[in-house]
Amino acid sequence: MNETLKRTPLYELHLKLGARMVPFGGWEMPVQYTGVIEEHRAVRQAAGLFDVSHMGEFEVSGPQALDLIQLVSTNNAAKLAVGDVQYSLMCYENGNVVDDILVYRLGEHRYWLVVNAGNTRKDWEWITTARERAGLRNLELVNRSDEIALLALQGPKAAEILQPLAPGAVLSEMAPFTLKAGVTVAGVPTLVLSRTGYTGEDGFEIYVKSEDAAALWEALLEAGEEEGLLPCGLGARDTLRFEAKLPLYGHEISEQHNPLEAGLGFAVKLKKGVDFIGRDALAKQKEQGLTRKLVGIEMIDRGIPRQGYPVAVNGQTVGEVTTGSFSPTLEKNIGLAYVPVAYSAVGTEVEVIIRGRALKARVVETPFYRSPHRR
Repeated sequence: MNETLKRTPLYELHLKLGARMVPFGGWEMPVQYTGVIEEHRAVRQAAGLFDVSHMGEFEVSGPQALDLIQLVSTNNAAKLAVGDVQYSLMCYENGNVVDDILVYRLGEHRYWLVVNAGNTRKDWEWITTARERAGLRNLELVNRSDEIALLALQGPKAAEILQPLAPGAVLSEMAPFTLKAGVTVAGVPTLVLSRTGYTGEDGFEIYVKSEDAAALWEALLEAGEEEGLLPCGLGARDTLRFEAKLPLYGHEISEQHNPLEAGLGFAVKLKKGVDFIGRDALAKQKEQGLTRKLVGIEMIDRGIPRQGYPVAVNGQTVGEVTTGSFSPTLEKNIGLAYVPVAYSAVGTEVEVIIRGRALKARVVETPFYRSPHRR
């Protein structure tokens, strides 16, 4: 294993649990413990616990904090009340994606931006450059990534497991995409507790100081054991988010893709009243119409569509798979792919080129999975 890889505060606990560790986004992370399918199904049926401490956190505070966020974010952060969380994206001038982010409003002039692990350095440089160019001086911008650990408790039993450990918070009152600050969980003081996640299920993300992560991890696993809670790795995290059509940077979104063609137009507010980086290009794209779209495909022939496999129609390559796997929930081979708009209608038959063979597939509705448990 490359010694230059970073490790989360839970590294030793992962080894103790028998996790298989892999490089991911510059980090040494657990890909699985008992197995991807078992962990995946635990989250769909009961609960799973993920170490996502590799994610980056930037704090923006001060009178011009909102101005900076509105400049770099496609969504409208001005609509956030204190205690709200918002999904958004940052785009280049050409409208393509720098990263997708979560915006947390912690106070009147205090926000967190949560960014993807592999993009933390790039995102930091992007935001600081944007700030300098805009001349926004009346704010403080701090990279808190190394100080903060993040645990994600996900699944239909997440609230049931967490509530007895957090007597100071009434979790049933928390709507999706809201947060509580300063909640104590299993005796551990948390920084932020939010009803968010990346699995398509109900769940919570718990931000703590790095030195408190191990105690919280062990307390949660112990509390959830009788409910079927399992530690889960990146493998299950990927199949879970994929079934719910949640995008992953480097797959569905990247510097080669824009939010509109990725189906993320709900997070692009062209009329929010202030300019943002990439707005003009996205407005032009919307006016002219899309040329390609991200669609779901289901294999008709036997085979798994993997990232990078060509998608063809009548023998001519028209697109490419961004993510694909066997779906543990649906027990089918499915994928996401970019195709021309002309071939994007549900029911359209296409071919996926797998090891030189053209295998039949059809375009299907997405998300592939909608949780019956989500609030």
